[in-house]
Amino acid sequence: MLKNSVIAMIVILEFSTWRLNMTKTKVLFVCLGNICRSPMAESMFKKMTSEKGIADYYQINSVATSSEELGNPPHPGAQAEMDRHQLNYNGHYSRPITAADISNADYIITMDESNLADLKQIIPNRDLSKLHLCMDIVPGQKGTSIVDPWYTHRFDKTYQMLNQSLPLWLKKMEKIRKEG
Repeated sequence: MLKNSVIAMIVILEFSTWRLNMTKTKVLFVCLGNICRSPMAESMFKKMTSEKGIADYYQINSVATSSEELGNPPHPGAQAEMDRHQLNYNGHYSRPITAADISNADYIITMDESNLADLKQIIPNRDLSKLHLCMDIVPGQKGTSIVDPWYTHRFDKTYQMLNQSLPLWLKKMEKIRKEG
């Protein structure tokens, strides 16, 4: 009797874990080096979903279009900006996008037109609908790039633009998740 109960509990637990994994929305943020904009977006989106109590429904990551910064932590300017907003970036190290990332993602959100163009060259046609420019969701901002703060040193401006767009992305994703 005890053995059957244990087996039933294991089956329920495995089904619950499988169901939870099946319902996660997989979000991938992309920039050139994965040391400034995309790790900021990843950290901000994780904090937003956590604060709303919906983090279990999301798998959030960030990657680079280039391998130039491979293995590097976020840029010191990005770290300082994330620290100002109590964003967790511990354990983040730059890595380039992979075919598995593309295949697994539900949303691939790029920071600028260059990232978008680079990814359009490598993403299979069947996955192009996953590809978005971050600011396109903001009314009146279609085609607007989030300029790389590695060049401008305006990490505050990057944060402001992400803070404007990411809540709209989450609102859209939540609407779709709840309808599905």
